[in-house]
Amino acid sequence: MSSFNSIFAILAGTWFVVSSNFPLWLEGSKTNPQFNYAIAEKKGEIILLDEVTYLENGKSKSISGFDYLNPTNNKAFTWQGKGWLAIAKSNWEIKLKDEQNQWAVIWFSKTIFTPEGVDIISRNKPLDAKVLEEIKSKMLADSILKKHVNTLVELK
Repeated sequence: MSSFNSIFAILAGTWFVVSSNFPLWLEGSKTNPQFNYAIAEKKGEIILLDEVTYLENGKSKSISGFDYLNPTNNKAFTWQGKGWLAIAKSNWEIKLKDEQNQWAVIWFSKTIFTPEGVDIISRNKPLDAKVLEEIKSKMLADSILKKHVNTLVELK
């Protein structure tokens, strides 16, 4: 499988957001965020269908969009909202991941709606505290990620 296709296979499925500095997850009313990725084709291009689900006041809510692979970086994507969110776009990148593809650190760029930030995602919730500390240690070695380490909040 080419590296182009393998990133899609790695991401496909459900991921739990276990730690983040994204204001939407930190303000308190939106809890239990999960990323659900499915491989699809749109106009002849392989893409990810991207559904973010969360609870708000006990009710399940979601935000849907499409992730387009960056042609010059096979770990970076541009997200575009679906429906009325089609005007919204953001860039994100898998900056770190473990060899077993059980956790990853996603960096996302600033948009007109959101600040730059980081999510630590995992196939299992919660991550072991030791693993989380190892991830943060690895983040300190990355020039982009290190500025976010002290602002990360573990999500319950």
